[in-house]
Amino acid sequence: MSSTNDMSRAEEFLFNIPSETAAGLKVQETIIQKLQERGFSERDIFGVRLALEEALVNAIKHGNRSDLSKQVRVEGWVDSSMLRVEIEDEGPGFQVNDVPDPTADENLERPSGRGIMLMQAFMSKIEYNEQGNCVILEKAREAAAGDPA
Repeated sequence: MSSTNDMSRAEEFLFNIPSETAAGLKVQETIIQKLQERGFSERDIFGVRLALEEALVNAIKHGNRSDLSKQVRVEGWVDSSMLRVEIEDEGPGFQVNDVPDPTADENLERPSGRGIMLMQAFMSKIEYNEQGNCVILEKAREAAAGDPA
């Protein structure tokens, strides 16, 4: 078992995966395990799991169009207080502002944009690169009851 000091140090990770959802799921579960090891709350883990799944599926299906000759790069770090993940595909990218608002009346029946909205709701910070083929997700650990302020 690692000491508390070991868990406070950042652990970096890098995955290059094929454009298939099964590979994305394995990466997602590996990152979730790292959060569990560092004592992130179930609420934080739930939100990160959802956001990672959306981001990975977007990169695989929309970015790389499930083209197995293309890869998705997942790089980041986690420590006892923060998770940062960059997910980059080899697609042409998109502009997040061009995605219709899924909560607008005219879009309620359309599925597009909901994943982005979920990522924004559950993560502390989301950024896209200029090309729109890389998303950066950050999650600051929620203070648990009994944690020092």
